[in-house]
Amino acid sequence: MAFMELYSTLETLLTTSDPSEKISLFRTFYAAYRRGEITRECTTEPIVFTHPSYHEHCKVIDPQDVPRRTKLNTPHGQILLLHAIAHIEYSAIDLALDAVYRFRGLGEAFDEDWLVVADDEVRHFEMIVSLLEELGSSYGEFPVHDALFEASMRTLSLHERMAVVPRYLEANGLDATPLILRKLEPHMGDAMIQKIVAALHVILEEEVDHVRKGDVWFEYACKQEHQELSSYFDIIDKHYPNSFPRKVNVNCDARQRAGFDKDELAKISLNQC
Repeated sequence: MAFMELYSTLETLLTTSDPSEKISLFRTFYAAYRRGEITRECTTEPIVFTHPSYHEHCKVIDPQDVPRRTKLNTPHGQILLLHAIAHIEYSAIDLALDAVYRFRGLGEAFDEDWLVVADDEVRHFEMIVSLLEELGSSYGEFPVHDALFEASMRTLSLHERMAVVPRYLEANGLDATPLILRKLEPHMGDAMIQKIVAALHVILEEEVDHVRKGDVWFEYACKQEHQELSSYFDIIDKHYPNSFPRKVNVNCDARQRAGFDKDELAKISLNQC
């Protein structure tokens, strides 16, 4: 029986630029993981990557220059929306894999949590790409930004990573998705819009669980590093100054289900949650 070494396989996944190749390798790896056919023998230190895995597949540009999503009632507008979502989901695959690759020795529960998240993100990516392909497009047709990758490489401790990636960036997705759904609502007579809305509902519900996992491991990291839970706001202010409080578009229900308490929500939203 051929076992796969966990960390070297994750490094290969994190440096594979072709999406189809990455997904195929992940499926093989994840099936082996589920069968218990994984070893942890790698002794090399995790790499701090200098560029995202998709840099050879997608043209990477400044976030401000990414094509704007307008006219959602047109195929072109729908393609731009789907491409942006696909890129978020593809980036999220690497974010989940990097957590397991980088933060070692935390036990089976940690690895399990983030490999399950990676599997979810793969499924989300494939779901969105299938809609892109229905519209005659594909992932990589349009330029993308690397803001999520850059955030991961700036947060190389568990404490900061769990604060920034699941509890800030992914939690922002909990806020943003209902706004997108409201913009799509007037166009529900369009069959493609109906498919996009259905996909977004799946993603939104499953992202609550991802943020919740981040909440659990952020609390763990705080205990390990003798930090207060309120250090979350110091970390976010360090990386994303003036992010809170917000006047609008805070998904209080989803954030509460994902682990944010009332005191945190009072600092995040100017409106009472």
